[in-house]
Amino acid sequence: MKTSMKIIQFTEQSTPKDLSKFHEFVKKQPLGSIHQTLEWGKFQTTLAGRDKFWCFAVENEGGQIMASAMVIRQALPLKKCWLYCPRGPLADYQHPQALQKLLEKISELAKEQKAVFFRFDPSLLHDEKIEWKTLNARTAHAHYQPENTLILDLDQPEEELLKQMKPKGRYNIKVAQKHGVTVHVSDNNQKDIEAFYRLLQETTGRDEFSGHNKKYYEDMLKILGQDQCKLYLAEYQGKIVAGIIATFFNDTAIYYFGASGNEHRNVMAPYLLQWQAIIDAKNLGMKYYDFLGIAPENSKNHPWAGVTDFKLKFGGRRVDYQPAQEIIYQPFWYRQIKLVKKIRG
Repeated sequence: MKTSMKIIQFTEQSTPKDLSKFHEFVKKQPLGSIHQTLEWGKFQTTLAGRDKFWCFAVENEGGQIMASAMVIRQALPLKKCWLYCPRGPLADYQHPQALQKLLEKISELAKEQKAVFFRFDPSLLHDEKIEWKTLNARTAHAHYQPENTLILDLDQPEEELLKQMKPKGRYNIKVAQKHGVTVHVSDNNQKDIEAFYRLLQETTGRDEFSGHNKKYYEDMLKILGQDQCKLYLAEYQGKIVAGIIATFFNDTAIYYFGASGNEHRNVMAPYLLQWQAIIDAKNLGMKYYDFLGIAPENSKNHPWAGVTDFKLKFGGRRVDYQPAQEIIYQPFWYRQIKLVKKIRG
């Protein structure tokens, strides 16, 4: 006998009790992350072209949530769009009855919103056997979340965390300490955010990659709140010389953004920043510190080679995820999107 299931939608106007229920479900899921929270959806809608988001859940007869998805609308020309579920949906992919129900609801949403396709990228390990065809899904033509990352296990003493680092990592932390570099968590005042953004502009110019505008970081810190998102700043001789933004949710802290100035690079402030964030995550009872993206193993001349070398100095283990998947609703327009991307290079 099949269990009856229904779809529930959660919004900012939902009761505190309902919002707490949704939040707790996300926290307790093996695949749950900050990217599937209501706050992350709200933050994403501050970005250009991402004007709406929805939080759906599948409940059984007893009112227990069986699956959930936070879905973001991403605008396309001609009043079309595509839908994106970052690091979700949250469900049992080996027994996908609830997931199928959720995908039916997303299909209805896609029709209503004139969506060309739906992309999702749950934190499933690369070697897990998933029958994507049974979900009418195929490997995505692009992805946002990194498929390869580095995760540090925090369930060990500080001395063990230091011991499993590469010698150069330990050494550079000591260099920063000997130079008198200090680290503090900002209260997100405008002066600190301005300082971080100036450093970020120096970083992107030096390392030749693109960043976001200042409002992006302001919104991220404000909407996620200091319990879930922290701005760390490193000072040397009274001057802010480096900074990072890290998120904290459930059992995992994620290193999201880093910035360092062109001056005083010899004091190795970024290493002490990472070490402080790692220790803070450990002291908060978190199990993992995710460095959010590294180059695939044995890849040559990868754009992330430099930052990967930096991250690997902290030890940890490589984790490879399944590639992002897409469900296509409008094949003609999907082909046009891919063609335009190919032409633009």
